[in-house]
Amino acid sequence: MNKVLIKDIPVFDRPRERLLKYGSYSLSNEELLSIILRTGTINYSVKDLSNNILKEIKDITNLKEYSVNKLTKINGVGEVKAITLLASIELGRRVYSNKNKKRINLSKPIDVFNYIKDDLKDKKQEFFYCLYLDTKNNLIDKKILFVGTLNKSIVHPREVFKNAYLLSANSIICVHNHPSNDLLPSIEDIELTKNIIKIGKIQGINVIDHIIVGNNNYYSLLENKDI
Repeated sequence: MNKVLIKDIPVFDRPRERLLKYGSYSLSNEELLSIILRTGTINYSVKDLSNNILKEIKDITNLKEYSVNKLTKINGVGEVKAITLLASIELGRRVYSNKNKKRINLSKPIDVFNYIKDDLKDKKQEFFYCLYLDTKNNLIDKKILFVGTLNKSIVHPREVFKNAYLLSANSIICVHNHPSNDLLPSIEDIELTKNIIKIGKIQGINVIDHIIVGNNNYYSLLENKDI
């Protein structure tokens, strides 16, 4: 196999040099990937490796759907390179996210849904979040505590309240998604929420609600008087 090496490309046309001269916007997806990955492997140059990834994912926007396990199935991509790619994607998402630039008030279930719906859209597994709030229901931070299967998440109250203490939170809203888009809570969802509320009262931390999110709607256990 003939590897296409970066050193074989004229200096002025190499990815890093092009970025310095013309800016990152001038670079192709392959060139950006080459800079992030930095090096190739024994069998693949970094340029070939970048092309392998692009051929596999079809569209660059699909890269956000890939896990470490899925990325390492691409020829030449090991665990370290897969982690580097995913870290780069998450960093970019945070840089361009507007959510942390202003105070976010989550006094109503619809506020919670509008805030978190994009994080949970089209997920194939259940993600369990806790949103930690101050005394005025402004968001302090959000944490993914558990990622479950299509059918259930195993949630331990200890993890829920550990972050509340660390953040000095006044109250908590629990959120998880139903990949099936069936928003009705299971018996386990209701029992878990009642248990967390009970523990919260003992700890002096109010658990306000548990909201189940689908692609286009939500279900509030508080609004529907399940808790």
